[in-house]
Amino acid sequence: MTRILVAGIGNVFCGDDGFGVAVVERLSREPLPAGVEVRDYGIRGVHLAYQMLEPYDLVVLVDTMQRGGEPGSVYVVEPDEPVAEAGDAEVLMDAHDMTPDAILALVPKLGGSLGRVLVVGCEPADLGPGMELSAVVTAALGEAVRAVRKLVQVTEGVACA
Repeated sequence: MTRILVAGIGNVFCGDDGFGVAVVERLSREPLPAGVEVRDYGIRGVHLAYQMLEPYDLVVLVDTMQRGGEPGSVYVVEPDEPVAEAGDAEVLMDAHDMTPDAILALVPKLGGSLGRVLVVGCEPADLGPGMELSAVVTAALGEAVRAVRKLVQVTEGVACA
């Protein structure tokens, strides 16, 4: 059976940074194909890196993503080879503020190997203090849920993008 992990990432106390958490919260209430795990990792990047040591056919990270587009724009990106943003000690010392790149760079350092990883991201409007998503990011939640659902559809045991 195909194993897929959908991981919501973000800090719900920093406005639109809670996007990934909001998406997986919605997905957790919907039926998904067998073999799909949906989990809220929030700011627990080290926990996610350890979870990624398990053999998954596909990992979908859901997070805010600043790419210079209009706030609320939803992207599906296949990351390049991860490069640590900081030295090993610094990555581990800031375990509660890890970007997807830092998480992906940590997995091989823990002895694992990365399979296919995709990121469903949303351009944030406001990353300031607060527990509310901006109106444009809230409006993008449905599009992001549909993007994740499309990525995890399983046909003949192969995850399709």
